[in-house]
Amino acid sequence: MKLALILAQYLYINKRLDLPGIGSFHLDPAFVIDPELDKNAKKEPANSIRFEYNAALKENTEIINYIASKTGKIKALAAADLDSHLLLGQQFLNIGKPFVLDGIGQLLKTQTGQLTFTCGMILPEVLKEQPGRQPAPDHSSQERAHDYSDILNPRKEKMQWKRPAAVILVLAGIVVAIWGGYTIYKRNSAETEEIKTVVREKEKTTIPAPVPATIQAAPAKDSVEAALPAGNYKFVVETAGKQRALARYQKLKSLPTNVQMETTDSITFKLYFLLPATTADTAKIRDSLRLYYTPKWSMAFVEQ
Repeated sequence: MKLALILAQYLYINKRLDLPGIGSFHLDPAFVIDPELDKNAKKEPANSIRFEYNAALKENTEIINYIASKTGKIKALAAADLDSHLLLGQQFLNIGKPFVLDGIGQLLKTQTGQLTFTCGMILPEVLKEQPGRQPAPDHSSQERAHDYSDILNPRKEKMQWKRPAAVILVLAGIVVAIWGGYTIYKRNSAETEEIKTVVREKEKTTIPAPVPATIQAAPAKDSVEAALPAGNYKFVVETAGKQRALARYQKLKSLPTNVQMETTDSITFKLYFLLPATTADTAKIRDSLRLYYTPKWSMAFVEQ
């Protein structure tokens, strides 16, 4: 049953209907409504329902309970339905249109802000308790209700199907975002743990026990050069910090290559290949090694 007809039913039974922010409707106690009587065969008194304007009227819990019992909704939803219905009616009044209450009458706001009431046609059939059957108001009430919803809520029914689809899309987007973030985090964590493992293994094999915090400095340049075989050159393919150099060294070793690593200050590390070459061939060999092993941000050079 529509909310407007539930309100009319409440008025017929209780002889009074209080609507918050609007006022009170009173049904003449002497007027008896017979739900079995044809409404077209009976003339209702012109003033069978009267209205008292009272904008300060508060919410009536009895009406909320009645609406909840008739619609099968919880009280909070029943209260929300009533508030929406009354708010819609007040908006209609504010634009100079009547607020139609099926089975009760219609309200109209005057220029002074007061509400005037015109008694409508009583609908005895709303008192019939027949499951699955809704009382049908007269044609004039149907037309007024149609105009009322079209002006203030155009195309409301057409938009209802879009709401579940929008909710599903939002939830799908949240799930994809969470899954993507977790995948990236897991991948980064695995890479970080792999680098740490390489660094720990390299430090165990290359750093002497008495110096745990730093890597032992390589021999001075003069002593290294003195130990090199005649005609051998060091082709440096990358210069980097400790963590980068250790990870890069481990990766090149796994290819496999005969790459070597040294440092003079435990801060800057050199990755190089020790190869025999003539002076004329060093530039060509350096460029070849740079093409395969030197990253864009580093430089390749030759030391003897």
